[in-house]
Formats: sequence, structure tokens, C-alpha cells
Amino acid sequence: MNDALRGERTHDHYLSTFNHYLGIYGALRPEEISRRCALEFDEAKSGFALRVMGTEYLAAFPDFGMTPLTGADFCSRTGKLLFLRYLCEGRYCGGTGGQVSYDALPWGEVYYKNFRGRCVSRLARAFGKDAGALDRVMRGSAGLRAEKLRQGDAGYRFEFLNGLYMSVIVWEGDEEFPPSAQMLFSDNFAFAFTAEDVAAAAEFAAGYLASLGNDV
Repeated sequence: MNDALRGERTHDHYLSTFNHYLGIYGALRPEEISRRCALEFDEAKSGFALRVMGTEYLAAFPDFGMTPLTGADFCSRTGKLLFLRYLCEGRYCGGTGGQVSYDALPWGEVYYKNFRGRCVSRLARAFGKDAGALDRVMRGSAGLRAEKLRQGDAGYRFEFLNGLYMSVIVWEGDEEFPPSAQMLFSDNFAFAFTAEDVAAAAEFAAGYLASLGNDV
């Protein structure tokens, strides 16, 4: 299969999936979404207040769309599908403050190899040769309000989405060991997303941080 045909099929699959969830979303009651996801619904603006990695977005209802209210729009189409799915199916529960690894999540062991390749390896490639770049990214992104961790050569905990937190940790490589990384999740992620969608959330976050790292 050539690249053009593969890209066309991928696009068609994305649109089919997006439209499927858009139909579900439009049939829901905003008060039910607001209660289930613990999100404020702005009746005047017809949308939900989402906070994505420090940037405030308005998620329109019933015709879904995401408009940044602060900062630039960095939400990719796959990110928008992820947040649409969250509004359709996710559930917010307050966390205990604990963190879990991906393979400790329900079904996480099944998808761990895929998660590691899509997310953890990407972080290692982006920051494993210069952990200080992660420090500079976090210090330069005030909206993230990242908490520095005493783990790895650089490590931070930050809010990914309203009340849902991630931690990223990187170790620089040397002559004996290659660069490595780890991602951890607040224990309420298991209620908010399926294992597949946690991987999508982690990929979204890793990609965004890597893009910021290219600018510092």
C-alpha cells in the first residue's frame, strides 16, 4: 500500500470515528456530562471549560469543537478526538495523590509495549541527551504549574486535564546505558480513560513536550 492510500484510509477512519462520537455527544445532556466529568458548563458560551496542559479551552456543545481561551491552540485532531471521547464516556473521580505506572492500569500490561514505543521512547529521544531541556520547558511553561520531582536527571508532575495528573521522568544516557524515561499517572486516570486512551493521552503530552523542547 502506498503512503498516499494509507494516509487516505487513516483519515477516513479518523472521520468515521470522530463522527460516531460526535453523534453520541450531541445526544447527551450537558448537565449529565458536567456531573460525570466534574466540568463547568457555560450556558452563555454553550461549552465546557477544559484545562489542557495549562491552556484553557472551551469545548463547544452540542457541535463539538475546541477553542483556546488562553494561549495558542496546540490541540491536534487526535487530541480533540481523545477529549471528545472523554466527554462522552469518561468519569472524573478525585485521586488519592498516588501515582501508578501504565502497566498497573487495567489492561495496561496488554498495551504496554505499544505505550512504551509511542510515549516513553519519544520522551527519551527528546530529552535523554539533555535533561536540562525538560527543566527549561517546564520553567518556561507557567501554565503547566509543574511540580519538580526528586527522580531521574529531570522529573516533573503536571496537570494533564482538569484534576488528572501525569509525571514525566528522564535519565540521560551515558557510555553504558542509553537514555531512558518513565511516565506515571494519577490514580484517578483509571476511571477517566481506557488503557488505550491513557496511551493516547500520554502520546499527546509527550509530543507536546517534545515540541516545546525543540524551541528551548
